[in-house]
Amino acid sequence: MNELGSTGYDVAVGTYEDALAMIGYTTPVRFAEVPVNVGMARYFAAMVHDANAGFWDEEFATQAWGGCIAPPAMLMTWVIPIEWKPGGALPMPLLTARVPLPGTTFVNASNETEFFRPIRVGDVLNVTEELVDVSAKKRTALGEGHFVTTASTFRRQDGALVARMTNVLFRFDPVAA
Repeated sequence: MNELGSTGYDVAVGTYEDALAMIGYTTPVRFAEVPVNVGMARYFAAMVHDANAGFWDEEFATQAWGGCIAPPAMLMTWVIPIEWKPGGALPMPLLTARVPLPGTTFVNASNETEFFRPIRVGDVLNVTEELVDVSAKKRTALGEGHFVTTASTFRRQDGALVARMTNVLFRFDPVAA
């Protein structure tokens, strides 16, 4: 297995058989580096013009949800590692970048998330990722490659299940123009 580094991260390169051997692998728990906070939630809601009172009205949010909540679309925001810190090394890449396959390009194909609890201001989330499937080589209009399916489980600091997400990514070599 050799490594590519065009993103700044090392991306695993290998064979389809190498990738198949990883199916069922689950990452260690990755903990959020910052708690869910009202500032980031409101900036996001403002960008998409979302007037949901759960993000803006503390009295309403407390009565409805036990406190201000974060937009569901921010789920991954809370657990993505901070990419740069003074004197720090690059964080571990997400599982999809660690699956050894041929292909220089990634594109997200689909994402499905089921939420079990609201994400409230003050929550500190954590996530585990599992490699669920790697397809045989497929030819698409983008190029030849493999579909990689991962399942992520998100919990808050007390262990309560917040969400489960299934993500399918296509890793491929682009067709020449």
